[in-house]
Amino acid sequence: MQTNPNGPPEGNVALLIDADNASPASIDPVLTVLAELGTVNIRRVYGNWRKQSLKGWADMTLKHGIEPYQQFDITKGKNATDMRMTIDAMDLLFRGRVTGFGILSSDSDFMPLAMRIRQEGLPVYGFGTPRTPDGFRQACTRFIDVDALIKSGQPPQPDAAASEPAPLDKDLLKLLVDAYNSAKRDERGFAELSDVGQRAGNRSSFDTRNYGYSRLSDLIETIPNFQTERREGGRVYVKRVR
Repeated sequence: MQTNPNGPPEGNVALLIDADNASPASIDPVLTVLAELGTVNIRRVYGNWRKQSLKGWADMTLKHGIEPYQQFDITKGKNATDMRMTIDAMDLLFRGRVTGFGILSSDSDFMPLAMRIRQEGLPVYGFGTPRTPDGFRQACTRFIDVDALIKSGQPPQPDAAASEPAPLDKDLLKLLVDAYNSAKRDERGFAELSDVGQRAGNRSSFDTRNYGYSRLSDLIETIPNFQTERREGGRVYVKRVR
């Protein structure tokens, strides 16, 4: 992926949507997130458009310039859409013009596809519901919970400030502690937060948006196990205190 020091990434991104396993309500925030990788020039949604349940996606094709791909249900109980999406993804991959992929689906069948794309050195952002199997989540460079993504884009409820904070996720804490422990620290025990985040991302499909935060600094400031410090240039450093 090419980068522009004076502007946004210059990548050419492909978004492939499994209409049977994705909600059209997620498309706006998904496109916003994929802007991190570049411009989403390729937008395809796959499904059997005879199904009334896919009408929401059919309406979105014009609004967002998404190309619909018809895939009939060849055998009852079998989803031919997955195979069609996989074939198209491999075609795009080996043409060499795509620099990043987004896969919008909660189907674990796309785990091998995500792994294969990453083996070619390209980032894969997965988007799905909380019910998405862990195999597909971990196969992606980043996996983002679309329910949390949609919720974060909505205005807060009037009583949101009075609500109790969410309990600390033990798996998240362990991931961040391990990343901190492996990062280079100064004489006061502080590590650069970007280094901690990179190490966490290398080990997992971790993304702060799954916890309702747009930035890692906002998330880690809510965790009492860490102390943050902002230094010259706006860089954030973090230290484990418990």
